[in-house]
Amino acid sequence: MMKLSLVQDQAIQALVAGAVGAEAFDRLFAGIRFDNVDGKLLYAFARDEEVASDIEDGYSFYIASVASRVLKRQVDVVVVMPKVLLQ
Repeated sequence: MMKLSLVQDQAIQALVAGAVGAEAFDRLFAGIRFDNVDGKLLYAFARDEEVASDIEDGYSFYIASVASRVLKRQVDVVVVMPKVLLQ
């Protein structure tokens, strides 16, 4: 498992923000944290369960592509969990 640095997290956020636009980013991605990679899985934490589901359903393919470029390793699946599950 690889923990993402703050710079990697913010780089992924910035590229996603540029692609989805300010309104969608503020609505869905505000407060997201891209946390770690385990194999080809990227784990992220969003503000609540509904937002986490919306991000996974609508943006996981794009996030995986962006993360693969930023991290210089293949990311195939993005798992977004609500922050309430963060321990």
